[in-house]
Amino acid sequence: MKILVVDDERFIRNSLKEILSDEGYEVDTAEDGAIGIEMLDKDHYDVVFCDIKMPGKDGGEVLDHVVSEGIDSAMVMISGHGDIDTAVECIKKGAFDFIQKPLDLNRILITVKNAAERTTLVKDNKVLKKKVYGQQMIGSSAALQHIRDIIAKVAPTDARVLITGANGTGKELVARSLHQQSDRSAMPYIEVNCAAIPSELIESELFGHEKGSFTSAIKQHKGKFEQADGGTLFLDEIGDMSLAAQAKVLRVLQEKKLSRVGSDKDIQVDVRVIAATNKDLLKEIEEKRFREDLYHRLSVILIKVPTLDERKEDIPELVDYFTEQICAESGKSKVEFSDGALKLLIARHWPGNIRELRNVVERLLILGGNPVSEQDVKDFV
Repeated sequence: MKILVVDDERFIRNSLKEILSDEGYEVDTAEDGAIGIEMLDKDHYDVVFCDIKMPGKDGGEVLDHVVSEGIDSAMVMISGHGDIDTAVECIKKGAFDFIQKPLDLNRILITVKNAAERTTLVKDNKVLKKKVYGQQMIGSSAALQHIRDIIAKVAPTDARVLITGANGTGKELVARSLHQQSDRSAMPYIEVNCAAIPSELIESELFGHEKGSFTSAIKQHKGKFEQADGGTLFLDEIGDMSLAAQAKVLRVLQEKKLSRVGSDKDIQVDVRVIAATNKDLLKEIEEKRFREDLYHRLSVILIKVPTLDERKEDIPELVDYFTEQICAESGKSKVEFSDGALKLLIARHWPGNIRELRNVVERLLILGGNPVSEQDVKDFV
């Protein structure tokens, strides 16, 4: 575990470093807040001991920087007797703990132990989120950053969002990100692939049914809208939904209530709806296959996800991400890609978008060498 000590008093810096180093921790020091911030931006520290009162940038400013930049170090504030109120304010802002001067050895070691447990929980939580939510939005292109900026603005609201884009571009990742960054993130996130459900079952799937409402309805069933109550419902490929189901979805959006198949009883629901499609819905409206009033209800915010051909500068990052992911799943050490191999992948046309790229990477990891060469790409792609 790596620890940073930020204090303008040399004696405290050296004492803490000596104590913590003897316990087997790796310890760095900084004599003021400005240097501490600089070190935090360059390196990762599991725990930071930071004095509150320092000339120049004080401990409060260091904490503000850590919180605003999303740095996941456990901040432990060092306070004098007159700094207790300030220390409490720091806890409210996001500091992990505070210790009073004069420093007590046992208190320091207990605080570090607790902070280490907190760091482990944070890491485990990140791993769990990856397992739950799947892959992340990978890339640094301007096109992808534009999407991230929109998500950051829209996610905290309850505005309905319509996500458009070709198959394999990652529309479902945009929907998940909107939910994760919203105030509903602790509530259910329910996905429905409208194209995968037979038209005769879509109403039962979305709105639920009562026992005996049709031949195979042997018990009461809660639909996806009810399951998502308080959270987010993601309607993927909504362009494939029947007109009858569209009419019922429109009613739920307008009145915030539904009735199960076979029931006249209304059920109140509080659901944020995010929809996605690979179809041109305006053309579908012209062809009378999609309701115009539902389109306007769904498209308060429109997000168009770019194709992989429109963000080719992200291909090296995506290849690296998929390589690491696939190698970890198969229990093998990471394979590298040569510059020539990456250049060929960047130059290639990607009609299947990110989904196709992942398949190609997996094929090259199985059939190619280490590193994957330009010739491997020519032979196997």
